Amino acid sequence: MGKTSNESKRKYNEKTYDRIILNVPKGKKEEYKQHAFWKNESLNAFIKRAIERQIEEDEKK
Repeated sequence: MGKTSNESKRKYNEKTYDRIILNVPKGKKEEYKQHAFWKNESLNAFIKRAIERQIEEDEKK
């Protein structure tokens, strides 16, 4: 992978995605990562799934 490939990916990601920075207490990141691994998903996928599930639950109320 060269500079061009990384630069292309960076530009694509900037154009396609919004970024959210999430601060958690020390030790929680590893706990979340382990749970995501147990569910056979990435930490990012786990967090997105949790957010979507909460939105669905809130909309039912």
